[in-house]
Amino acid sequence: MQPPLSYGEERNSSSARWIILLGGLLLVVPCSSATGPQRMAPPESPRRIYPADVHSKSPAWFVDVAAQAGVVALNVNGGPGAKPYIIESTGSGVAIFDYDNDGWPDIFLANGTTLPGSSAGNPKMPTSHLFHNNHDGTFTDVTAQAGLLATGWGQGVCVGDYDNDGYDDLYVTGYGFNRLYHNEGNGKFKEVAQAAGVAGDGSHWGTGCAFVDYDRDGRLDLFVSNYVRFSLRQTPAAGAASYCLWKGTATFCGPRGLAGDTNILYRNLGNGTFEDVSQKSGIRNTLGHYCFSVSMLDYDDDGWPDIYIACDSTPSILLHNNRNGTFTDTGADSGVAYDENGREQASMGSTIGDYNGDGRPDIFKTNFSDDTPTLYRNNGDGTFTDLTVDSGLAQNAQDLGWGTMFMDINNDGWPDLLAVNGHVYPEVDRDNLGSSYREPRTLYLNLGNGRFADISRSSGPGITIPAPSRGLAIGDLWNDGRVEAVINNIDDQPMLLVNRAGNANHWLGLRLIGTQSNRDAIGARVAVHAGSRTWVDEIRSGSSYDSSSDLRLHFGLGQHRNVDRIEVRWPSGNLESFPGTGVDRFVTIREGAGTRSL
Repeated sequence: MQPPLSYGEERNSSSARWIILLGGLLLVVPCSSATGPQRMAPPESPRRIYPADVHSKSPAWFVDVAAQAGVVALNVNGGPGAKPYIIESTGSGVAIFDYDNDGWPDIFLANGTTLPGSSAGNPKMPTSHLFHNNHDGTFTDVTAQAGLLATGWGQGVCVGDYDNDGYDDLYVTGYGFNRLYHNEGNGKFKEVAQAAGVAGDGSHWGTGCAFVDYDRDGRLDLFVSNYVRFSLRQTPAAGAASYCLWKGTATFCGPRGLAGDTNILYRNLGNGTFEDVSQKSGIRNTLGHYCFSVSMLDYDDDGWPDIYIACDSTPSILLHNNRNGTFTDTGADSGVAYDENGREQASMGSTIGDYNGDGRPDIFKTNFSDDTPTLYRNNGDGTFTDLTVDSGLAQNAQDLGWGTMFMDINNDGWPDLLAVNGHVYPEVDRDNLGSSYREPRTLYLNLGNGRFADISRSSGPGITIPAPSRGLAIGDLWNDGRVEAVINNIDDQPMLLVNRAGNANHWLGLRLIGTQSNRDAIGARVAVHAGSRTWVDEIRSGSSYDSSSDLRLHFGLGQHRNVDRIEVRWPSGNLESFPGTGVDRFVTIREGAGTRSL
């Protein structure tokens, strides 16, 4: 791996240095004093902590190293043996983010709790868990020290520096009140949701979320999706109504038969508080949906962020940003609300990526069993085409999909697809209903011609061993050019998947810092040019299934040994070009340090 670079100047409070790019030369100039938060490029990895030296002829050989790495935490969602209520079935998300700015991504696992009378086999009240990256392949549980010992029905999580102080904050959704954890910059978090105006009124079941600067004022706003209007007192018992059956077997009730809900948009006022603009922004014009994951994308390339919400048993939603503070649901008109046959699907997770290399963001989503996942190709005219069958993804109908992410598993320059699975009804095993409660993951290799190949069975035990999976986040946890996957398994231990297959391909990691834009540059569109290829991606909070991945962008470059130039369209609207760089390294790019384009 090559040493990291920085485009622009950045002050590092812990080592007191200036990093300045002058005339293409990287200068590191010591200074006597410095102020402000520590923000530095990731250090060079001295070695591959988990060597990529096995099954070198295969593009992937994933192993689960969670226990070895110390990422041990039981996810609790009601009772593990039975699920009489829907609240016990949906599980929790994952976040990968660098909470202490040491250059090494850390892991946050959201957690649920138990219903009265249920037992999860855990004598202590369950909490979410924060794991600090020790830089050596292991993690330390720092939940207590960080002030995150809260119990509740935690479900979704998203990451963003909402006050632009240089430290990423956490938002956790759930049944009842949501939580906003402000990063205090000293390893601790402070829960401020009520004071900030984003706790909700306690009547919603929050699921997905994403920080997004929808009005491009330089401050991160917050979008929250809601699932169903659920009441323990009013919801019938399992099997008590027609919507409490599946294939003739008594199951928990819902979502059909339960009241749908509306989503919430909070506008950042810049003083530590938010305003609920759900009504005046127009997002409440879409009523009665059962919503899960939230993925941000600029699907029409107008420089303004749009929002895609995968919904269960109801049409999915695509909120087009009207550039005046309002949104219009264009899901049906754009072709992403239904499948190619016009059917609504029971969708859980979603991910955005340019799978065919045409520079436009495409959408992939996971669905219930007895259905296939769905791939929507962006046509470049504001519409999408369902190419699930043509792309080779119309298989594995037995799987019930949750978290999913585009990720280049072998750095060949073509984003592959990982999906995690697990059924919602424990009864499928007892009554032999044609599915399994614990299911393997699914890995699709991008062939570079618009098609994918299912390589799940030949990609190692981290893919093939069944588990009841829900949340998924990805990130380069050890800064070595490989992307890891962290999975939250309901009523079980998490997984940390490392790809140990070797390859000779190159890569580039990018970390952006906004100045006029929000500090995390969430919403930035980045184009990397090398030879005849151009790779395009956007920085986004949220996505997958109620999870949030590493905010740094990862580009597999194949055999390219140099990058010719990097172009950034910042959330502020600024267009900048940055000089070329070597590969197999991280580069930090600061807004205002490039060559301005019109």
